[in-house]
Amino acid sequence: MPDLTGARLVHVVCVVLWIGGVAMVTTVLLPATRRLVSSAERVQFFEKIEAGFARQARWTVTLTGLSGFYLAYRLEAWNRFADPHFWWMHAMVAVWALFTAVLFVLEPLWLHRWFEVSAQRRPERTFAIIQRLHWLLLIVSLLTVAGAVAGSHGGLL
Repeated sequence: MPDLTGARLVHVVCVVLWIGGVAMVTTVLLPATRRLVSSAERVQFFEKIEAGFARQARWTVTLTGLSGFYLAYRLEAWNRFADPHFWWMHAMVAVWALFTAVLFVLEPLWLHRWFEVSAQRRPERTFAIIQRLHWLLLIVSLLTVAGAVAGSHGGLL
């Protein structure tokens, strides 16, 4: 079953890059951005760095989803979605779907423009909202990762 090993490898490495990137943005980039003097500097700095992360996140989220669905198919694990003990399977799909929607639908169609306009009008409020949302996404993501690791090794978190 070398294909399962490869799929697991892709899945875990992509999750590490994706959620690790969310952690970096949340705990390092946003606080550093808020310390910049002018709001114009903040917006420019944040957008430049976030754009690079968004490209990486689109790839890793896509590969995470493809490898995850492949694993569920190959392991014939679809029945786990009917068992509440496998809540972390639902959580993985929900977190993946949320990030996919943000990265591929909401950000290009609405979020990018909202950020530009809002950051010009009320930069402190905008960055506070962005930081709170990133913390929420990070916490939910880390709980999901913890549940998936524990659950896939026989523990129930």
